[in-house]
Formats: sequence, C-alpha cells, structure tokens
Amino acid sequence: PADLLKTRKPPALGGLEPVERVRQHKVRLEWVRAEPAGLRGAVRVLNLAYEKVVSVRYTLNGWASCAEAAATYQPPGPADGITDRFAFLLPLGAAAAAAETTLEFAVRYRVAGAEYWDNNEGKNYRLRGRQRVPPAAGPPQDPDSSAWIHFI
Repeated sequence: PADLLKTRKPPALGGLEPVERVRQHKVRLEWVRAEPAGLRGAVRVLNLAYEKVVSVRYTLNGWASCAEAAATYQPPGPADGITDRFAFLLPLGAAAAAAETTLEFAVRYRVAGAEYWDNNEGKNYRLRGRQRVPPAAGPPQDPDSSAWIHFI
C-alpha cells in the first residue's frame, strides 16, 4: 500500500513499474497535491474502451456523508500507448480547513460495463489536515513549500 508521504520528489515505490501496476489493477492514483482550491490529483487508467468515466469519491466525516468529483481526460495521453491520464480537483472548502480534519477518498473507473476501484488496497487514501501556523520571524522559509504526494 502507498503511504501518504509529503516529499519534494515523488518517492520510489517498490514493485511493479507504473504501467504494469495500471495493467494489473486497471486504475491507479498517480499523485495528489494540496492547493488553496482543494486537493488536485491525477489518475492513470488502462485504456480498455473509448468511453470511460473516472471519478473520486471522498468524505471529510468518516463516511457519514460523501461526495464524488468527476475526473477529466488529460490529452495528450501517456506515451506508453495503453493508459490514459485523468485529472481531478476535490473542492474541499472551509470544512477541510478545520483542525485535524481527515480526508478519505478512493478512485472509481467505469468502462465497458465494468467498475474498478483504487482504494489503497481496501484502506482508502487518507490525508489528515492541520491548520497552518504563520511563519515565525527568522531565517527565510523554503519558497517551494508546496509538497507533492506521489503514488505510482
């Protein structure tokens, strides 16, 4: 399972190459990044048919309620010729700004009458939010403070 580690460079994940992971599971979360507008990310899917629907189902309250955000196709596709990339934005709003909010989500891929999920091997992807503390006076802060979270 993928750990949600914030890094400047995507962590190398052991095991299968990205294309092989997508070939085996049909859908895989590629990366996510926290932004002021919400959580932005990318998904790769195995190109099984022309018509396909990719979405992200998410909750901020332990699945007492949930929402689903559509992902959009990102041309040109990956150069491997067998996968497509989709991008999404989860508009988290003020609820996510609360201290110690936990976002859980899973990716859904519907194609050719079948449905596939990437839910972090049954555990859902989880991100815990925390309130930002204004930088203290002192040495300059790192200008590249936007961290990437990478899965494939």
